Amino acid sequence: MNFEAWIGRETRAKDRLDEGLAARWHATFDRANRHPPLMPQGIHFALCPPDTQTRELGEDGHPQRDDSKRSFLPPFPMPRRMWASSSIEFHAPLLLGASIERVSRIASIKEKEGNSGPLAFVEVEHETFADGKLAVRETQTLVYREAADPQAPLSPAELGDGAFDAEDWDYDWTLVPDERLLFRFSALTFNTHRIHYDAPYARDVERYRGLVVHGPLLASLLLQFASRELSGISNDAKHFSFRGMSPAIAGEPLHLAGRLDGIEYELGAFADDGRQVMAARIGT
Repeated sequence: MNFEAWIGRETRAKDRLDEGLAARWHATFDRANRHPPLMPQGIHFALCPPDTQTRELGEDGHPQRDDSKRSFLPPFPMPRRMWASSSIEFHAPLLLGASIERVSRIASIKEKEGNSGPLAFVEVEHETFADGKLAVRETQTLVYREAADPQAPLSPAELGDGAFDAEDWDYDWTLVPDERLLFRFSALTFNTHRIHYDAPYARDVERYRGLVVHGPLLASLLLQFASRELSGISNDAKHFSFRGMSPAIAGEPLHLAGRLDGIEYELGAFADDGRQVMAARIGT
């Protein structure tokens, strides 16, 4: 099937950054709102979430896809979906009470043959406007891949004998993203992908070793880490990019690290045995 017809397809959604959402965001991350009405960078992940009817969700929890004009994303035959990366530009602050509109557009579609079978890459451009002014522009890359072999080894492998080494980093912070945090982030973002809350599904169908920490949740934690630890970055980032490298599993220690690299900061998230789960960069 030719999916070029989906390139340029748009969808629009509206929302309001109200006190309830702001309070739930801060509570989820155990942080106080020290700069009202200025909202922390990353809260755009919780704005204009998908409002697909429950009966229209697929087995994995994502909206079903078909060849109709109502289907924003193409109906690839590969069922597994992953948020692989994002490149984000922050143009204006998001303020409490702002009226929000998000315009999402399919920018590109590429199909490739990978080591594990066919892959499809979709770039989605999201523009988030606050009171009519562009606040955030994000290019998100989604990857679709084949169903997991029921006999495939669980991924990632059990934690090994290695350890995260903070020696080469200027700053580091360790936390344990547990099931409660994953549940709250799924609720905030209206994310029904079952790998984040349904352990039997994650293990038996998608062959993950445990519940998977959301990519945008990891990205939000890195943004907050940068705001707290890195010199000159306190909700003032102009650009931020991240790329998932390996699944992070709920209930296991996660190490966040940062170091100056030229005029930007390099960020990373690591499992307890040193396996890197996310790479990121941030600059003002």
